[in-house]
Amino acid sequence: MRVFGETSPAIVETRYNNVHPCFLTEPVQNAMQSLPLFPLNTVLFPGMPITLHIFEERYKLMINECVRGHQPFGIVLLKSGSEVKGLNQDAEPYNIGCTALIAQTQPLGSGRMNIVAIGQERFQISQLDRSQAYLVGDTEPFPLANPDPPAFSRAITRLRPWIDRYLAILEKTENVRIAPRQLPEDELPLAYLAASLLKVGLSEKQDLLSVDTALDLADRVRMIYRKEVTLSDIALLQPETEYRGPFSTN
Repeated sequence: MRVFGETSPAIVETRYNNVHPCFLTEPVQNAMQSLPLFPLNTVLFPGMPITLHIFEERYKLMINECVRGHQPFGIVLLKSGSEVKGLNQDAEPYNIGCTALIAQTQPLGSGRMNIVAIGQERFQISQLDRSQAYLVGDTEPFPLANPDPPAFSRAITRLRPWIDRYLAILEKTENVRIAPRQLPEDELPLAYLAASLLKVGLSEKQDLLSVDTALDLADRVRMIYRKEVTLSDIALLQPETEYRGPFSTN
């Protein structure tokens, strides 16, 4: 399996026309479910698209079963181990992940395929099952609580200008363009998009995925944006021979 491509503004803009379970931030009572897991070197946030190239036999099996059953699978960041080594018996994922629903498939022959999936809702793993061809987890929903909506709204208002500045930097340094009209108006989708766009380390993104409240998510994302924009402003003032890119390497 291989992750490729960047977040597509067109997909993001279209996707936010719908309401996802993950954006209903009141706790829900759902039974634990068995979920096929994709341990990857990436972090998926609710509402975000991910493009995957499927070529390993175990993941061909898993994705075909998900397509036939119209079922999601779970994407979890690898804490240790490899995406592609053997039967992944050494893979140890973080216990907070995001479900992904397949939106598009592109057959490539010999069972290989490209897929586009959309992040749906956070989940927490209670137990791993390594007896099948692919990793399976006993999981339960882990909805993001929003106990203080007015405070969250104020935090998003403070976050928006930092997103604009950060996107201006990405446009200048990495040829990434997301027009303001393509940013979601709703507050929680915007917070998740902001977290997804950050060019920071995977462990830092995992921390953002794992927060307990919407307010904590917005505040943490804003602090990271402030740090990254400040570092970029400093770097862009340095002589060209000393410039090593706008973002931190953590």
